[in-house]
Amino acid sequence: MKKILVANRGEIALRVMRSAKEMGIQTVAVYSEADRNAPFVRYADEAVCIGPPPSAQSYLQGDKIIEICQQLNVDAIHPGYGFLSENADFVRKVQKAGIIFIGPSAEAMDMMGDKLSAKATAKAHNVPMIPGSDGAVNDLHDAINIARTIGFPLLIKASAGGGGKGMRLIEKEEEVEEQMKLAISEAISAFGNGAVFIEKYATGPRHIEIQLLADNFGNCVYLFERECSIQRRHQKVIEEAPSSILTPELRKQMGECAVRVAKACKYSGAGTVEFLLDEQLNFYFLEMNTRLQVEHPVTEFITGLDLVKEQIKVARGEKLSFTQEDLKINGHAIEVRVCAEDPTNNFLPDIGRLKTYRVPSGPGVRVDDSFEEGMNIPIYYDPMIAKLIVHGKNREDAIQKMLRAIDDYHISGVETTLNFCSFVLKHSAFVSGQFDTGFIPKYYLPELLKKSCDKEEQIASIFASFLSSNVNSHKSDFFENSTKKNKWRQNR
Repeated sequence: MKKILVANRGEIALRVMRSAKEMGIQTVAVYSEADRNAPFVRYADEAVCIGPPPSAQSYLQGDKIIEICQQLNVDAIHPGYGFLSENADFVRKVQKAGIIFIGPSAEAMDMMGDKLSAKATAKAHNVPMIPGSDGAVNDLHDAINIARTIGFPLLIKASAGGGGKGMRLIEKEEEVEEQMKLAISEAISAFGNGAVFIEKYATGPRHIEIQLLADNFGNCVYLFERECSIQRRHQKVIEEAPSSILTPELRKQMGECAVRVAKACKYSGAGTVEFLLDEQLNFYFLEMNTRLQVEHPVTEFITGLDLVKEQIKVARGEKLSFTQEDLKINGHAIEVRVCAEDPTNNFLPDIGRLKTYRVPSGPGVRVDDSFEEGMNIPIYYDPMIAKLIVHGKNREDAIQKMLRAIDDYHISGVETTLNFCSFVLKHSAFVSGQFDTGFIPKYYLPELLKKSCDKEEQIASIFASFLSSNVNSHKSDFFENSTKKNKWRQNR
């Protein structure tokens, strides 16, 4: 494998290219007109403009990407995450063109990409499941009967969904009809598939995911877990590894369940099995993500592995070079997603120019980004600017290191989630480890962040005033001393 095309953009494109370069592999970037001056484009050995800014006209142009691969003699495609990373039809076209796809087979994607199919597979392999419908629910009468059977609260979820789209929480029977129609409509709009199913809403749930690596020779290991319970709009904001709540026994049970799911679909490469963990520490299968996760760096920190390099090795036919017994957890890692969003305004995206952009550094601090000072945040893509990741000797050390790194991260021109992440990391619920996916509705109010910002501005103003008065005082002393010296010289 001598040349890889990265079918993605931003920080993940740059991150993949760095690992490829360390392996002596050349890289090709494809970019939209909006990303023409992005760092990942300059970093690649070759770069090709693929179309206008909208994703549908650029990064989702699978046929065009394959054509570029053929023109440039590309050996393999790395899809990153998002865009075409879980598109089974694209994988088939790539393989038909004689190009290696760095990821699982199209068949594995088909089996795990549809939530109903994934649930059926997990259930058949004795993986704990949340009570709910066995298949898609199309009839309102059936939906109400199922709801009465499993009890409220419950969730209506899109079968082809992800990122919280097509998901509706229902707390009483009168809401079923309206919320079901909304879920179906949103699912059709987002995924072109209106199939929905119903499952019990677990109280006080935590979102725990297990990172997997599998080769093409039947070997599969779990790289421990990630805690992803701090979420807004069902999307993750802060992730950490390992979880503060899992025992070694529970970690082993969840890891082995995840491996069974992967082996059931003959999985290869890096993948993630997601679980819900309730207040009694019962865990239930949620879904499998057949790609690299945004939060994979925390796993890299605690295992010492480079997951992109491992993906490439598997794709070129190598066996895993380690076994489950070889893997150990080293310290604690935390990641915060630095997004161009306003936490005081319902986390709405904020666009603009990065007037100031200076990243933190130091031992155990990593920033995965693809922006520079003066660049604009495009309106066409996800608002994530960067991922800030730290590694400490333990959880307390990692929290303190992250708080320092957030303070050292200077961004102006757009609102970001940095202050919100600092608020979470300082909160007693997070520090104690006693939190769940309901952290934001339970503990966060925009006013709290506004008060904190106002207080910081007040302190900054007082400090500036103090400096100014000192400077003026020194100026007065300087002129007074200068006058005295001049008079002394004149008298002489």
